[in-house]
Amino acid sequence: MDLTTSYLGLELAHPIIASAGPLTQTVEGVKELVGGGASAVVLHSLFEEQLRAELARDEQLIAAHEDTFAEALDYFPSSPVTAKSAAYSYLSLVERAVASVDVPVIASLNGADLGGWVEFARELADAGASAIELNIYMVPGDVKTTGALVVKRHLEIVSAVTEAVTIPVSVKMSPYFSSVGNVALQLVDAGASGLVLFNRFLQPDVNIETLHTDAGFELSTPHEGRLPRTWIASLRNQTNASLAGSSGVDSSEDVVKYLLAGADVVMTTAALVRHGRGYTREMLGGLQAWMTRKGFVSLEQVRGMLAVPAMTDGEAAGRGGYVTAIQAAKARYGSL
Repeated sequence: MDLTTSYLGLELAHPIIASAGPLTQTVEGVKELVGGGASAVVLHSLFEEQLRAELARDEQLIAAHEDTFAEALDYFPSSPVTAKSAAYSYLSLVERAVASVDVPVIASLNGADLGGWVEFARELADAGASAIELNIYMVPGDVKTTGALVVKRHLEIVSAVTEAVTIPVSVKMSPYFSSVGNVALQLVDAGASGLVLFNRFLQPDVNIETLHTDAGFELSTPHEGRLPRTWIASLRNQTNASLAGSSGVDSSEDVVKYLLAGADVVMTTAALVRHGRGYTREMLGGLQAWMTRKGFVSLEQVRGMLAVPAMTDGEAAGRGGYVTAIQAAKARYGSL
């Protein structure tokens, strides 16, 4: 049985990847995930705010000494990556992880502006990262910010980073654009080699006893996989970019659903947190068992079976599915 797949031009033994999260913060964590069966690993995200803070600190250090004397110029920091910085630690993690495992190691950058990303992206490539995942987390706090500006910011980031490096770059995008599919295609046109669908945004709750909001973070549930699978199915035959399914992956059934929709790979953190770092092998075994039962011998036979055909009227198909679902709901619940 052939389970091999390609993601961002990287050849993988199978389609299950350990996504960015708490389990990929250390070399030991990465080694355990790979030992547990992951075909690739996305390291935890380095945040734009960390880079910005360190850049500002170094600029202040230079300003404080710039008038000392000419011979002291070689004393100035030559790079924002200093021995104790978060950036240095992250680069070190990349280098050590790459040296420790025999699967692709993908770096992750999280932010909403260019910041220090461009230069740091080059350093990630030099450190040995197989690819870079841009986790563009932009939630406009100013309600006057237009959707067009949000999209423009995304495209600027993707264009700048992809022009700076030769390794592939993917974008972990939001599902909250007015036209998700169009923005996805624009990101590819801007240079993205792949798309990760979707980023999970923080949704704080209200505590009625403390009269405060709780900014808690919860693991995804299988139900959340429906939205990304819908868009993967829509995009599969509209682009040659790699498509990664993320969110709502908790079992081999969820992996199969993503593949049928058209995903090249499936990423998960929630399942590995809940069930252990070796749970990848159980999901992989379930995928193989399903393929055997259905008579499939390769992923190519499975991938995209339920994707929207290239020549289909997407709007009509979406509307038709909506109407069918409403009619089914009426029939099921209307008689209660």
